[in-house]
Amino acid sequence: MARICELTGKRPAKGSIIWRSGKPKKQGGIGTHITAITKRRFFPNLQRVKAVLPNGQVRRIRVAASAIKKGLVVKAPKRNWKPEAAAAPVKS
Repeated sequence: MARICELTGKRPAKGSIIWRSGKPKKQGGIGTHITAITKRRFFPNLQRVKAVLPNGQVRRIRVAASAIKKGLVVKAPKRNWKPEAAAAPVKS
């Protein structure tokens, strides 16, 4: 499954890890030097949320945490359904 937010379209971004060695000049060294650059990916913070879609349908969607914070997601109401056997008291 793709790591894409269904509302904002956020997806993994490319970047790099920069390896440095040496002591910074501020700390009394001769300065830091880059020794290696490795590729990496930054993933969006996706959460599975039970949400109400614009057409009124309730289903689980994968959304970025930032979309939840912005209020783009309308969460589904809690289900308070109980089986009929458990709801009705048993007469004896």
